[in-house]
Amino acid sequence: MSGPTRTRIDASHIIAYDARAGEHRYLRGGVVVVEGDSVVHVGKTFDGPTDERIDATGQIVTPGFVNVHAHLAGSPLDKSFIEDRGPRQFYLSGLFELLPARGAGQDAEATQVCFDYSMIELLRTGTTTILEMGPLLEEAIPSALAAGMRLYLGPSIRDGRWFTDNGRTVRYDWDEAAGRAALRRAVEFIERHDGSHGGLIKGFLSPLQVDTCTAALLREVRKEADRLRVPVQIHVGQSVNEFQEMVARHGQTPIEWLESLGFLAPDVILGHAIILGGGSWANYQADDLGIIARSGAAVAHSPWVFARRGIALESFSRYLATGVPLALGTDTAPQSMLEAMKFAAVVSKIVDRQTEVATAADVFTAATLGGARAIGRDDLGRIAPGAKADLLFFDADTLWMTPLRDPIKNIVYSAQAHDLADVMVNGKIVMRDRQVLGLDEREVCRRLQAGGERMWPAMARGHWAGRDADTLSPQSFPPWEG
Repeated sequence: MSGPTRTRIDASHIIAYDARAGEHRYLRGGVVVVEGDSVVHVGKTFDGPTDERIDATGQIVTPGFVNVHAHLAGSPLDKSFIEDRGPRQFYLSGLFELLPARGAGQDAEATQVCFDYSMIELLRTGTTTILEMGPLLEEAIPSALAAGMRLYLGPSIRDGRWFTDNGRTVRYDWDEAAGRAALRRAVEFIERHDGSHGGLIKGFLSPLQVDTCTAALLREVRKEADRLRVPVQIHVGQSVNEFQEMVARHGQTPIEWLESLGFLAPDVILGHAIILGGGSWANYQADDLGIIARSGAAVAHSPWVFARRGIALESFSRYLATGVPLALGTDTAPQSMLEAMKFAAVVSKIVDRQTEVATAADVFTAATLGGARAIGRDDLGRIAPGAKADLLFFDADTLWMTPLRDPIKNIVYSAQAHDLADVMVNGKIVMRDRQVLGLDEREVCRRLQAGGERMWPAMARGHWAGRDADTLSPQSFPPWEG
């Protein structure tokens, strides 16, 4: 019986990993050899036998991006609705008014097409591993398998629910029995699916928000994470309202409270962690960054979801300097790690009023090695022997990528989705010549448009005052009446 296929990739530019330095290195003119689902060689030359050859002359081969924060079930339908809106009474956050309206108007068919659309959007912009959080996850698996995506699923767990019934204050409903039941379902889901489909489907625990989880529930989550040896991700520091609520409840910042519970650890990912004690948005003195750094927990930074409302991480470079492990996510539309890297770098430069911080190398590392570290995978986010063969093939001679001197600067600051020609996941080409092979992009876009057309008129039933989409998010220009 023959063994796995061995494929030789000859590329003009390779972003390879140097295990001795623990960093990426730029290999100009080299060879990557893939056998089965893994890289077995990277270097200037290779003299061994191979079964196939990929000619990547004129291309940049990089590791795939590890996107650690996403909500695939609804994010595509954020587009054309959520932008340019942010209620001042909720400190510009759209969590309490806009997202409930969107969710109430969205039907099951629209949710399914969101998963299909997300897989295409993610692959076309370089994500090869995605972490999805939400209540509807079984539906995501067929979409991921069709696309060939590496998918981590975190069923949402919480025993509280926030809402507003007046548009001015955030209120909470509590049901601790429901929280315990959600944890049981999440554990069963992980035990059933973790490592399935050739290892492409994995699980993690997702206590949804720090302000919607009791201490008892988070302690149980911590125990199960230790037993199952899976990552944990929790939304924390995502709104000023949340920060103020937790200080009022506990006399501690959300990060201080998580530390007091023994919850923080290197297997924990903090979703956003942008409104912190010691930062200007909270205006509350605390050493939250120091606590995070000492715990080893990673921060999942999704810059666009905040930057679009004028909220900035303070700052990417400061977190790095404090020793906080940083990874990148997309969270909302557009689900593009190319955009995430660009915004992470540029917004930090604006906040710091410096240009030589949050460099292209910093944000590219966060998108690759940072994400891999956050989920405990030393076989992702790098091109090295033993790593999974998750590879991106960028054309180097396109309008946006020419002239090319430094591939990483070009990818971070200039690259567009069209510059990414091919994608390999787990040793298999899943996108060729800008086409995701397992899904029909045009048909999926048609279905998503239809889902939006059904959703927008139905949004009023999810808003506390019954406001419709055009009231919540007016058109940019009035209709033509001539």
